[in-house]
Parts: sequence; C-alpha cells; structure tokens
Amino acid sequence: MDAHEFRKWGKQMVDYVADYWTTLPSRRPQADVKPGYIRQLLPEDPPENGESFENIFADLESVIMKGITHWHHPRFFAYLPAGNSYPSIVGDILSSGIGSLGFTWASSPVYTELEMAMMDWLAKLVGLPEQFLFSSDGPGAGVIQGSASECVYLSMLAAKKQAINSLSDKENESMLVAYASDQAHTSVEKATLMNAVQFHPVKCDQLCRMTSSALQQAIEEDKEKGLIPFFVCVTLGTTVCCAFDRLPEIGPICASNNLWLHVDAAYAGCATICPEYRWIFQGIEYADTINFNPHKALMINFDCSAFWMKDVKKLERTFYVNAQYLKYDQEGLIPDLRNWQVPLGRRFRSLKLWFTFRAFGAENLRKNFRKMCSLAEYFASLVQKDQNFEIVQPVNLGVVCFRIKGSNEINEEAARIINNKGDIYFSTATIHEMCTLRLSITSAMTEKSDVMFAWQQIKETAKLLSEGGRHTAES
Repeated sequence: MDAHEFRKWGKQMVDYVADYWTTLPSRRPQADVKPGYIRQLLPEDPPENGESFENIFADLESVIMKGITHWHHPRFFAYLPAGNSYPSIVGDILSSGIGSLGFTWASSPVYTELEMAMMDWLAKLVGLPEQFLFSSDGPGAGVIQGSASECVYLSMLAAKKQAINSLSDKENESMLVAYASDQAHTSVEKATLMNAVQFHPVKCDQLCRMTSSALQQAIEEDKEKGLIPFFVCVTLGTTVCCAFDRLPEIGPICASNNLWLHVDAAYAGCATICPEYRWIFQGIEYADTINFNPHKALMINFDCSAFWMKDVKKLERTFYVNAQYLKYDQEGLIPDLRNWQVPLGRRFRSLKLWFTFRAFGAENLRKNFRKMCSLAEYFASLVQKDQNFEIVQPVNLGVVCFRIKGSNEINEEAARIINNKGDIYFSTATIHEMCTLRLSITSAMTEKSDVMFAWQQIKETAKLLSEGGRHTAES
C-alpha cells in the first residue's frame, strides 16, 4: 500500500467509523455469537499473497463486527464506562501514524514533554494537591499507564522495595501483607500474586466500604501472627456498587503504621473534574500513589490510565536499569518515563488527551459526566416508585444497584431473560449474599428515553416471572 492507497482506504475507514457511530443505536448491544465462532469464518492458515482492501473491508461486518459488544450503545448498561470521542480517535490516528517509541526523552522528545504537561493539566482539573504535579518543587509527578491494574501493581512493587529495605535479618518478604476491601478490584489480589506477598481482604461494612476500625483490626491480627503489614489500597468507587472506602480515617492509620497508601479511583476519579464531586478526594494528601482512568468517563478511549506518585524516586529505584544504547547527552535533565513502567517502549497516549481537552474544554467534559449521573438518578427514582423493587446500595455517580424483591433466583432469571432478548444489556452482582441487578450509565449517547426503555423491559420481565411466566418472558 502506497500513500495514494492509504489516503483512499484511510478515508473509507474514517467514513466507516463515522457511520458506525451514527447507526450504533440500530445494532444489538451485545454480540450474538457462541464461543469459537470466528474459527468457522477464518481460513486455517494466513494468506501467502496479500488481498485487496475491497475484500478485507467486505469482511468487516460478517467477521469482525459480528463479535463486537457495543460498549457505547445507548442501551448498554453493564460494567463501567469505556470512554471515547471523535477527538480521542483522531489523536490515536496520529499516534499510530507517527509510530515512534518514546522510552526516553531523546527517543522522541514530545512524547515525554507532552505527557508531563497533560498529566499536570489533568491533576489540576481534578484538584489534586500540588505535590503530585511535575510543576511543583517536590519529587511528585504523574505518568500514563495502560490500566488501573498496572498502576496497582507498580505501586505495590515500589512499596515492597521500600519495605524490604527495612526488614531485619529474621524477617523476609514472604511475611509482607497487603490490605484492601473485600470489594476492591481483583487487580489488587493479582498484584499480590505477582509481587509474591500475602493478601488480607478486609471485610467491608453494610455500605460496602472499608472502614478504619476494620483495617486496624486486620493489621493487629497480622502483627500478632508475626506478619509485616506494608501496603493498603483504598478504593474510591468500587467496581460493583461505587462505594467509597473511608480515606480520611484510613489515611492517618497508614501514616502512623508506616504503610504505603495507594488510592484506586479508576472510575470515580473522573467525577472530580466536577467541583461538586471533589469530596471524593478528601484525604488524598495521605496517598503515596493515586490512579484513575480518563478512559472510563472523560471521553478518552482505551488505554489511558493516569498514575500519580508523591515521590517518583521511589518508583525509579525499583525499576532503574541502564544500557549504552539508552544513553544520550541530555540524560538526567528531564525524566525518562521508561523508568516508571514495566515495558521499555511507550505509546503516544498523551496525544489523545491533548486533542480531547482542547476540542471539548473542561466544561463539556463536566457536562457529559453530570448527564451520566443524572440519568442514573432518574433510573433510581423509577425503581423507588415501584413496590416490587428495592435499591440495594446508595446510588453513587452513574451506578444503580437494585433488585426485584424476592429470591436470588428470580433476579438471576430476570437478568438472563432480558440480556438474551438483546434489546438492552446489564450485569448482576452479589452484595451481602444477595443477587443484585446492576445498571450503569456507560455511554455518552444514552438518553432519558433509553433509561425508560430499560426500566420497562425490567419491570415487565419481573411481572411475568412473578406470575410464573418464564416461558412467556423468553418468547
């Protein structure tokens, strides 16, 4: 393919993506395929000779789009948001078109410098303390990672390095213990496995929060066993019901026990772009590291996970390696972001932040997030008016946890029937041993009419099931 062909097919792909977005409501939210479907559609071996792009484009709908779950569909209500927008897509097009690797400043100066600027922009937009900014006089700074899971792992690894340096001759790293709520994301437990340390999930309260008293009790129990507490992950906005651990109370406990404190605000951190949600970050000054995902609810597409460190030197000491082929004349005058991550190479992810921030401005990003929260509140109001349903947890941001009054089985069956029907898609969760229906506002395209449509589907299915009409509901 030469430049002429690229212009032709690049324009066609842009048109295809634009058409996809404008016709998205006409598609089924969830992919209607069985596991292994694509094996039947692809040849066993790759082609020896290149095919025409006409043929490749002709297969997009039948092979690729057939297996897509449409996260941006206005009636997709599962999981948590996955952000996107035209400016973000444009930024990724340019990033892929440039195709450089920004592991050091010299390898592509703008990769490092734009990321430094964008992380400071983002920190200011959400009201982080100045000590986390590049522009501050201190050792704090931010960097883009691929996911919140990477951020948690990196934070725990730096904490482990610090803790190991303080161990006595009779102690070893297998005695180290990390803590998080039993409602924390699975990435915390996975990080303990990769770091070869012990994990102590702390039982949450009735509002699905880790409290300071429960954490303190867990710490004392482990100390009595001869174990060494070293790391705490506070979750602000849990995956299931968007609950908030008690950071203002937990922070002082971490400080007094010399425990590394990481704050995982993967979804809820996006809310703090709005002044009325800044309460979420109360106590954030206690954190050693912080992460949240602009790719969830700030109209940035995956992947773009923001990670801030109060002292980047602690992470650099964990990762620093060097080689002759990485050296350059200006080394040491500006950070080399390769020392703040697992891989060497880095994508130009800050470019889509730059495009998106400039195209929308902060106020339009706030407007979009407020709309998502407003729609969740609207759905909750519909549930509360119906005596056959109950709200299970306080409604926080864009997540509503509710259930049909009755058995777990009737809630599981309702979800299965509705999702199989395919007009909407939402998820379930278990909260305090109750099967809970969970509706999350995930798409910027969702309107009040879509929420009402979802409610009608849920209400009608619940009515049929209560009347013993399983087969009627399925038909």
